[in-house]
Amino acid sequence: MPLWLLALLFAALVLYTDDYVIAGLLPEIAADLGVTEGAAGQLITVFSLTVAVVAPLGAIATARWPRRRLLAISVALFICANIAAALAPGFFALMAFRIVAAMAAALATPAIFAATAALAPPERIGRYIAIVALGVTGSIAIGVPLGTWIGGELGWRWTFAAMALAGGFVLAGVLRTFPGAPAPQVLPLGEQVRVLTARPLVLGFLGNGLAIMGSMMLLSYLAPFLRDLSGTGPDGRGLIFAASGAAGIAGLWLGGTATDRLGAGRALALGIGMIVAVMALFTALWPLRPVASALVVPLAMVWGGAAFWNSPAIQSWIYGLAGPVAQQAMGLNTSCTYLGVAAGGALGGYLLDTMGAGALAPVSATLGLMALLVFRLAGVAQSRVIDQSAGRA
Repeated sequence: MPLWLLALLFAALVLYTDDYVIAGLLPEIAADLGVTEGAAGQLITVFSLTVAVVAPLGAIATARWPRRRLLAISVALFICANIAAALAPGFFALMAFRIVAAMAAALATPAIFAATAALAPPERIGRYIAIVALGVTGSIAIGVPLGTWIGGELGWRWTFAAMALAGGFVLAGVLRTFPGAPAPQVLPLGEQVRVLTARPLVLGFLGNGLAIMGSMMLLSYLAPFLRDLSGTGPDGRGLIFAASGAAGIAGLWLGGTATDRLGAGRALALGIGMIVAVMALFTALWPLRPVASALVVPLAMVWGGAAFWNSPAIQSWIYGLAGPVAQQAMGLNTSCTYLGVAAGGALGGYLLDTMGAGALAPVSATLGLMALLVFRLAGVAQSRVIDQSAGRA
């Protein structure tokens, strides 16, 4: 495994930990800065919206930059933002510094995945992307608990200081291991827009958003869903979350391997199909509640593994379609991911309040079927493009 790949894995781990860790610090931040926990929660909203807006625009604006320089500047900005957050005198100052950190993440994340795909051997693109995507699951399993513990023991400001220190190690790793390479070939802006708005790519972005929306809708409200389905309490929920996280790590690697061997389209169909199947089983089991945890845990593990299975397949799909505008396409895909997370949380909350937790699984299954249909349409559109190109040749 090349050292640059390990550096990008660690970069993903740190960037995603910085995104998620704020959820574990909300009570301490609210109490210290004299705001409500609901107001403090807007730090999460602002971060996600900033990434959704800046990721595609930043990818286009920095397309001519060598990726090593782009990553170094982004991580340096990330370090400065977290140092400032650790020293923030008030809530609105902290929000401003979190926006800067989100801008850094929005610039770095598409570049990380685009660089991984570009530098990987062609037959191992899916597996290399899966390795870097382990940083996402690692942030949930390791980074967030560690950051939350630091905040609980030493104060929330020390968590941001620790993130700045971790960013320093990321910067050193990128500068030391990432190969120096010229800037990617950049098409004129009009040509970039033409490629990025082509039917296959647009459908790919939409399919990703729908798949993320369905998965995150249930994940956001998994606690009340499990409570109502099986009577699972806090200890049981912790077990299920841990089991799903472990399955997610395995799912990432298996999804990357399937992408390399079967192609991104077939791998996506398998991954999303497994999610739809689990949601259908949850729907069928709902009238039989309370359902034994011995049945719920394996289903949750299959669901968790399938959700992360899709990540390397989607990234490979977008990379393969985008060609010379891969980094810009990754930025748009990142934006769709964050919008899908936000939309899933909003829809799930509405369903929970109006129809109860039982509505979550069937709606999630429906969104999964819609994603499958959209990806199928994207594949058909891409086949037509290939046929037309062959006809002109």
